[in-house]
Amino acid sequence: MAIVNAMSPYVLLGFLVAGLLHVFVRPEVMARHLAGGGWKPVVKAALFGIPLPLCSCGVLPAAVALRRRGASKGAATSFLIATPQTGVDSIAATYSLLGLPFAIIRPIAALFGAAAGGMAVDRADRDGATDPGAFEAEKAEEMPRTFGGKLLEAVRYGLVDMVASVGKWLVIGLVVAALITVFVPDELFVRLSAYPVIAMLLMVLVAVPMYVCATGSIPIALSLMLKGLTPGVAFVLLMAGPAANFASVMVIGRAMGRKATAVYVGSVVLTALVFGMIIDYLLPASWFLPAVTSLDPACHHGLGIFETLCSGLLAGLLIYAAVRSRRHKGHSHCTCGDACSCATCDNNSKNDTEMIPTNTYKIDGMACAHCRMTVEKALSALPGAQEVRVDLSKGTATVTGSVEKAVVEKAVLLAGFSFGGVLPG
Repeated sequence: MAIVNAMSPYVLLGFLVAGLLHVFVRPEVMARHLAGGGWKPVVKAALFGIPLPLCSCGVLPAAVALRRRGASKGAATSFLIATPQTGVDSIAATYSLLGLPFAIIRPIAALFGAAAGGMAVDRADRDGATDPGAFEAEKAEEMPRTFGGKLLEAVRYGLVDMVASVGKWLVIGLVVAALITVFVPDELFVRLSAYPVIAMLLMVLVAVPMYVCATGSIPIALSLMLKGLTPGVAFVLLMAGPAANFASVMVIGRAMGRKATAVYVGSVVLTALVFGMIIDYLLPASWFLPAVTSLDPACHHGLGIFETLCSGLLAGLLIYAAVRSRRHKGHSHCTCGDACSCATCDNNSKNDTEMIPTNTYKIDGMACAHCRMTVEKALSALPGAQEVRVDLSKGTATVTGSVEKAVVEKAVLLAGFSFGGVLPG
């Protein structure tokens, strides 16, 4: 409860800012600034990506979309590196738990690593011109026209869609932090703290393959520091954990090529290690004392009313996201785009089932609600698609309508995911 109360006001604020970015900063505008060679598009891509609260799987479709809309390969790689490491929500939560120096250095490290990685990709791989018609079938996302409508959409996206995307990994991070605090002996980390470089290398081996979002990694880093590990080791987890995992590496390899993938992973690891060593060896240790100094429930200083209300609201949003996700698995989408079982949709389904073809496709690389929404949006925009149902747990997409397999495959690949073919049935 101490961690949740410390984080919840900042996390909610970050979600709201994420909604504002989603509504008022359009991908087409971003792509226009990211085309061409040189260092400017690469740095711009990193600056665009740092405040966006997307996880390492959610950023993949966005980066592929930017690439297809004209962004250079270096700029797309820079965006891939910077975006999952930070985000307005994670920066705010970092400040609330780990303090201001961590919150400042985290985006600086993301900018440095993303810029270096993007420029390295441009030097190593100068081929692969963008197909100008690659996104001709993509339907532009409709936004409210009035300012009040846009604000409501920003709140809805931030407190519903973003919570659904990040919430699961935030809860996992809190649970892991609690388990580390209770069950891991202090002596283990005290011994490792005497060898920071070895501890950082071990942290890389653990952090790179696993999946944890930028916000979910914060309580884990806090618990490790309170157990005795150095701030530099915790920083390695903060930077390497959210940015790379096996699923994202596979998708990036398919979309960007082997050279870009190798640079991507190398930039993430090298930046985390360099800045971790800078924190431990060059900067004052007093800067990196965590804002929350104990996870012992017996040592709390009371629960503030505002913080507790924020925690209750966050818990309610997480529960709603979980219930909404379960309902989505059990219902198809009607023509209006909402999960329902209305009589009109039922009658249309009964009358048209025998006439309209329905196929189920295997989609690899989906890992969160944001991935599901991206695939669903891409397939729903295809001409002839009347109904689309994406099952995240099974990794499938069911398309009702006269849509050819090749068209579905192209849409899935352009969205940043792997196409596994038609499933029997």
